[in-house]
Amino acid sequence: MPSLPTIEKDVEQRAKSAPDHGAFDSATAGQHDPAVVDYCQRLGDDALILGQRLSEWCGHAPALEVDLSLANIALDLIGQATNFLGLAGNANELAFHRDVLDWKNCWLVEQPNGDFAQTMARQFLFSTWQHMLYDRLAGSSDQRIAAVAAKAVKEVAYHRELAADWVIRLGDGTDESARRMAEGLDWCWRFLPELFELDETLQALVDRGIAVNPQSFEDDYRQAIGAVLAEAKLATPPEQRPILGGRRGHHSEHLGHLLAVMQYLPRTYPDAVW
Repeated sequence: MPSLPTIEKDVEQRAKSAPDHGAFDSATAGQHDPAVVDYCQRLGDDALILGQRLSEWCGHAPALEVDLSLANIALDLIGQATNFLGLAGNANELAFHRDVLDWKNCWLVEQPNGDFAQTMARQFLFSTWQHMLYDRLAGSSDQRIAAVAAKAVKEVAYHRELAADWVIRLGDGTDESARRMAEGLDWCWRFLPELFELDETLQALVDRGIAVNPQSFEDDYRQAIGAVLAEAKLATPPEQRPILGGRRGHHSEHLGHLLAVMQYLPRTYPDAVW
């Protein structure tokens, strides 16, 4: 049996001087940073849960055009969720195999659709915030997060515009549509303070230039919301006792019911493939 070829001396010397790992063995910057993972989960969870909520309208919206619009917004949000959760780990595992207490989305996105007015009120309040956040997050020092935000902000600009148009149409429409929109806004209003909550994890990322301090654009947000409500001839809802805790895994019963539907197939058939 022939022997292995002789190792030349110059090859042996080069091997000794080479680093003890390959070029692809080093971890991507921030990939295993718990704070960055937590932040990406927050962003991904917000988008995924709202996308799932909007998908519930498929085939039930008041008009075919609206049905298509809501379906497209849902697909945009699920795409954003895939990207952000992919930065946090395995997107499929995070989406379909986490229990309710492990989710970090805000309370606003998990709220039930209610009627069409409540759905658009929720979309308007969230998309306005999300658009302002992504616009600033495109300048993140984490290039991966910045790239996802820069792409997503173009999609969210449409979500914001569409929702604002419906708030105005319903608010400045009939007495019935105005009442329903006012009730939808009132239902969602208690969840706004959580969007601007600044905890220790977020503050540390803000200091590193990775995350955006939401309190830095809260005034702009309130003004933008007020301008649309004025055009819709709707009064700004009174401030309510804030509902907080979604970022720490404290959620309403609505999220558990949503996940039971969303996660049913992969949990029931864990080995299934498309």
